[in-house]
Amino acid sequence: MNQISTSLSRTFTDLLLNLALAQYEYLGYPPGYPDAAEEQYTAPQLTPDTPRIQLRLAGDKRKHNEGRVEVFYSGEWGTVCDDDFTIHAAQVVCRELGYVEAVSWSPSSKYGKGEGRIWFDNLHCTGKEATLALCPSNGIGVSDCKHSEDVGVVCSDKRIPGFKFVNTLPNHIESLDIQVEDVRIRPILSSYRKRIPVTEGYVEVKDGGKWKQICNTEWSQFNSRVICGMFGFPMEKKYNVRIYKMFARRRTPSYWDFAINCTGNEAHLSSCKLGQPTSLKSNATCAGGFPVVVSCVPGKAFSPSPMAGFRKAFRQEQPLVRLRGGAIVGEGRVEVLKNGEWGTICDDNWSLLSANVVCRELGFGTAQEALSGGRLGQGMGPVHMNEVRCSGFEKSITECSFNKETLGCSHEEDAAVRCNVPAMGFQERLRLSGGRNPYEGRVEVLVERNGSLVWGTVCSESWGTMEAMVVCRQLGLGFASNAFQETWYWPGEVSADAVVMSGVRCSGTEMSLSHCLHHGDHLSCPKGGGRNAAGVSCSETAPDLVLNPQVVEQTTYMEDRPMFMLQCAYEENCLSSTSSQVPANTYRRLLRFSSQIHNNGQSDFRPKASRNSWVWHECHRHYHSMEVFTLYDLFSLNGTKVAEGHKASFCLEDSECDEGIEKRYECANFGDQGITVGCWDTYRHDIDCQWVDITDVKPGDYIFQIVINPNYEVPESDYTNNIVKCRCRYDGHRVWMYSCHNGKTSQ
Repeated sequence: MNQISTSLSRTFTDLLLNLALAQYEYLGYPPGYPDAAEEQYTAPQLTPDTPRIQLRLAGDKRKHNEGRVEVFYSGEWGTVCDDDFTIHAAQVVCRELGYVEAVSWSPSSKYGKGEGRIWFDNLHCTGKEATLALCPSNGIGVSDCKHSEDVGVVCSDKRIPGFKFVNTLPNHIESLDIQVEDVRIRPILSSYRKRIPVTEGYVEVKDGGKWKQICNTEWSQFNSRVICGMFGFPMEKKYNVRIYKMFARRRTPSYWDFAINCTGNEAHLSSCKLGQPTSLKSNATCAGGFPVVVSCVPGKAFSPSPMAGFRKAFRQEQPLVRLRGGAIVGEGRVEVLKNGEWGTICDDNWSLLSANVVCRELGFGTAQEALSGGRLGQGMGPVHMNEVRCSGFEKSITECSFNKETLGCSHEEDAAVRCNVPAMGFQERLRLSGGRNPYEGRVEVLVERNGSLVWGTVCSESWGTMEAMVVCRQLGLGFASNAFQETWYWPGEVSADAVVMSGVRCSGTEMSLSHCLHHGDHLSCPKGGGRNAAGVSCSETAPDLVLNPQVVEQTTYMEDRPMFMLQCAYEENCLSSTSSQVPANTYRRLLRFSSQIHNNGQSDFRPKASRNSWVWHECHRHYHSMEVFTLYDLFSLNGTKVAEGHKASFCLEDSECDEGIEKRYECANFGDQGITVGCWDTYRHDIDCQWVDITDVKPGDYIFQIVINPNYEVPESDYTNNIVKCRCRYDGHRVWMYSCHNGKTSQ
């Protein structure tokens, strides 16, 4: 009886644990968390009568592990029809190509129309078949489909452990894509073994669970270009051949069975063709050669310099192109500078080839993914380029051919990229501890103390959004959603309670928390660590507020208003300081304008304060959810502030939305405040505090500036577009506002 009771108790406990974990399943597990055990690969045992086929993913791909399914049979490449195709068939395709599983599939030639025969139609797979040829179908080559019905699949990034490429068609080897478990650059010389990132060494492929070198007799510069690109480097360089020849003579390499044949514009080795079988001598060395070596050139952001080490913050290499709205270094919406104005690229025909050019131009490697549909937020301003077509060898995206006609393109179609960046090891020196899920917790850093590495906490004094942004970026967890100055509810490792980092000040662009300003060895943290240590929560998405500069320019005017009509505004400090010294029958001169604030990000903009802590203002009869939402300032041309104003969030709500998007936030009846993605909040020129008091300003030329979310109270994906600047001329009687634009630079 006791045994049954114990068994039931364990079953119930396991059930509760599984339910508890299931609520976080959608978050996935970031690097550092153990994955579920995976089965080891076993090569399929095919009967002699099973048709021998080979597969590849082709077409207009936006990442290397997706594409149109193509089948090589009877000496000819053909396609697969989408009739009766299911995720089970996609599973068979992906596993046959060495991927762990299928993510999705797409009908109707999403990756472009193929050519040749349609080899399979009406496939009925269970998902367990060892090859697509074993799935029931109409028969190989029996189809009533057109190429407009060609099917495509998206496979997982993960490869099957122990996967081994088996060539069933030895007479057609030059037609096959490369399928291996993994690739690496292994540093050989002692001078490179401790260098981060690894830039030089043997190119090795993992096939059948074993690492193998590649014979260099048929190796080309194009192959090196692709390998370097995969590992986050924009280009390759020459290396000292003599040293590596000497090294190869001392140790017997273990060579892979095949050569590699790349054209140089591939984003990944899996898109290169298989070369001829390696001819080995009797002593297992390749004829006349030695193992392939690559030497890569890192971009400036990842280059060590003798004086300053790695650059403290990422700076783009090419001023004509930039990335915006990405969570981590090397990803973002692509923006190009044309005629002095930043604009976006329409995603029509956007491909890996074009994305590769952008990534290399900015000092990264090849593209992991070419993103479309405004996936990393929508830009502002013009759409400069459409239907971009690159060969992959251009120095800049501006050199590629494109259609200047952008009619029909909106910012909902803004193109973006996710680039390969060098492995810097930053993730291994930081962790989140004690959180309910992998995306939150107390921040713990790994530092050297007395000759050994120890984990410790970060002092929470002055800890804010910018510091939290750097932590989330360093861990690859997206954007910060909150920065915490108390973490008593997240009990981390007791051995890591001690403060090892204090005085942290980040600009928000750093790749690592150690790159931010901090006290170094001179720690100062009166509050101590433990329960008062810094913490963060991260999110894959963030809002992005952008002010419409044209609305400011078009709605500006001047009004003289008597003090007795400005009592509420006076109570909320919306007038200049001299207003407290004048009688009620005097007038204040106000520079008035409208603000239209768009949320172009990927998640809703919500006030940091919960509604129970919003402040009620009796005079205006509304709640302030943010005490300072915008700053309005007037500067002289030499940068001296001559007038200022500020606006609390009188009411954050959806005034209007893009077509197809419903309003979610409305302030009436103590409703929720916020701005939905794809909506905007309009503060009209005729409401209180929507002005700058210029009563004491002398006539002249000025710069007018508006800053949204100035204290970074709410995390956003891009703060650089939170500023609008205008030129302003005031002659004492009239005012002109002109040349309004987003960004910190003046025009």
